[in-house]
Amino acid sequence: MTTHPHPHVPVAIIGGGLGGLVAARVLHVHGVRADVFEREASAGARTQGGMLDIHEDSGQKALRAAGLHDAFSRIVHPGGQAMRLVGPDGTVHVSEEDDDTGGRPEVDRGDLRDLLLDSLPEGTVHWGRKVTGVRPLGAGRHEVAFADGSAVTTDLLIGADGAWSRVRPLLSDAEPAYTGVSFVETDLHDADARHPREAALVGGGFFLCLGGGALDGGALDGEPFGQGRGFLAHRETDGSLHVYTALKTDEGWLDTVDFADADTGAAKAAVLAHFEGWDDALRGLVAGADGPLVPRRVHALPVGHRWDRVPGVTLLGDAAHLMSPFAGEGANLAMLDGAELALAVVSHPGDVEAALDAYEKELFPRGEASAADSAESLDTMFGERALEKTVAFFTSGPAA
Repeated sequence: MTTHPHPHVPVAIIGGGLGGLVAARVLHVHGVRADVFEREASAGARTQGGMLDIHEDSGQKALRAAGLHDAFSRIVHPGGQAMRLVGPDGTVHVSEEDDDTGGRPEVDRGDLRDLLLDSLPEGTVHWGRKVTGVRPLGAGRHEVAFADGSAVTTDLLIGADGAWSRVRPLLSDAEPAYTGVSFVETDLHDADARHPREAALVGGGFFLCLGGGALDGGALDGEPFGQGRGFLAHRETDGSLHVYTALKTDEGWLDTVDFADADTGAAKAAVLAHFEGWDDALRGLVAGADGPLVPRRVHALPVGHRWDRVPGVTLLGDAAHLMSPFAGEGANLAMLDGAELALAVVSHPGDVEAALDAYEKELFPRGEASAADSAESLDTMFGERALEKTVAFFTSGPAA
């Protein structure tokens, strides 16, 4: 019987998120072919959702390297840099309008992903390729096996496959750990018309509500009112509100709620039980939700996660430095990682190890600094005097 070797690709990027797509695009700009293998069946397999603020010194830097900054500017959400911080009683403590001078314009994640996908040659992204195994072949080469029975070999394997990366174990035995905070996501569609009270409270951009201190109106059950909980929301480009209800709770709490029930009443009641006494408009961000409630535990890799150099393989984005979202750096860092890795490859033609060594020397301290900031922000937002400290941060710098 004749056997056929697996197809060989010089650069294999596992994961078609923002970081992996930026890496492929920057390599393409410089004439280097990369193949992206994505588990989703197609570009439209699921709604990407969520707004992202794209930072000047990271995400925008990556887009400039990709030659896409002008195109990015055309999909920015006008007014999206507005910010509002309120307490559990609905009092607005900080309100900033978007005067178009900030360095963190907001964009719909799906629009940004489409921009990157459209910038790549046809056939670059291989859809429906769920990784089932990765193994070294020696001399820096690796074989990647997929659930559909196919496989490829590669000279450069890039793990851009997120929190639960299948590539990471080649480099590190670290695993994401629960941070102590869980989200319940909700959407309020056509908010101005159908949910005017909630729309008026959230405003036109990013919205944050926290409890836990003197500014929030007293105590509840012997603890500062509302400590360890809050709401984060964005006004989406389609006029909807996308809301993250956040709770500092044990890892198993989400399992006590039936989020799969098509009748969302019981799930809403279970979440709202943690917000007794909060302003009705805030409670409406859950009570008025359209569609299902989506539970999510927030995980993170250890701050300072790094690994010894392993020939032919590296990581970027959440696969390398998964962190909580409370510093707003995850997507931005993934994009910057992708651009910096691609530029390192281009700058060291024919020498993968030199490229990866140069890339990781910058990756590790960059990821550690942002992960530390994210962990500190989590502690601030869900600890004692959370609202007070966060108000101070936005008005005069961090509180002592």
